[in-house]
Amino acid sequence: MIGISGTFLDEITHDIPAQNWGTKEWSRDFDAMKAAGIDTVILIRAGYRERATFDSKVLQKNYNMLPAYCDLVDTFLTEAERCGMKFYFGTYDSGRFWVSGNYRAETDLNKNFCDEVVAKYGHRKAFGGWYISHEINTFDDGMMRVYDELSTHLRSLKNVPILISPYIKGVKQFGEEAISLEKHVKEWESVFQRIQGTVDIVAFQDGHVSYHDLPHYLKANSELAAKYNLQSWSNVESFDRDMPIKFPPTDFRKLRYKMEQASAAGVDKLITFEFSHFMSPNSIYPAAHHLYNRYLEWRQSF
Repeated sequence: MIGISGTFLDEITHDIPAQNWGTKEWSRDFDAMKAAGIDTVILIRAGYRERATFDSKVLQKNYNMLPAYCDLVDTFLTEAERCGMKFYFGTYDSGRFWVSGNYRAETDLNKNFCDEVVAKYGHRKAFGGWYISHEINTFDDGMMRVYDELSTHLRSLKNVPILISPYIKGVKQFGEEAISLEKHVKEWESVFQRIQGTVDIVAFQDGHVSYHDLPHYLKANSELAAKYNLQSWSNVESFDRDMPIKFPPTDFRKLRYKMEQASAAGVDKLITFEFSHFMSPNSIYPAAHHLYNRYLEWRQSF
């Protein structure tokens, strides 16, 4: 049995609320993460559309950016270094170019942006990985080119592991348009054939299929990753997709079930989206405080 040892950091988001934390609050939360056994933090994205985690000159030249005001990347790296954690840097998501099929613009912008990132932060001790923030659910030739070119460029800048966290085209989001397990395996066989050797780690999001079907998807994903020499992580969502609102902290019984099934499928590591909002004793959601307590109780039992 393995527990959650990594979390995304989400402060540039579009579907969960800001907590309005400063350095003091982030420092306290990193302490809570460490107490829960987290050794890896992953910036979900360095920027999205007109918002960014630091004042990027590259983004300002290419997009009508809003002021960043504070350097969250520096804050996260500082706290990761203090707590002995590895930090994965998440790329920029234009929310415009790649979703409209302009893959070249998305790739070129991110190349220039990550040049700036490495010049600014590449020397930092905690900088231990890249996260390509563009999420897909099936094979897409344009996105394969983005992954290939961007991964090659990122590795030339700083040769550290590269992570992606795709999602399953499942019934919870797509209803009747969802694809079967067999179709999922076929699609991702094609993806893994293309990204083998360029991406190192795949962490599928686990919240888009039914709980009864989840073990089959976890097993299939783990076996496919092993076939193509990819590390298999599971992104154990700590928020609940089953409620009529977006998004409350999940029921611990659901979280435990998903962790147990991922462990049984043989994944290498469990990460979550996302500790600070949905599992933290410091969260704006009181239910997250209780989820943290239940999780620690469970973790101490093995």
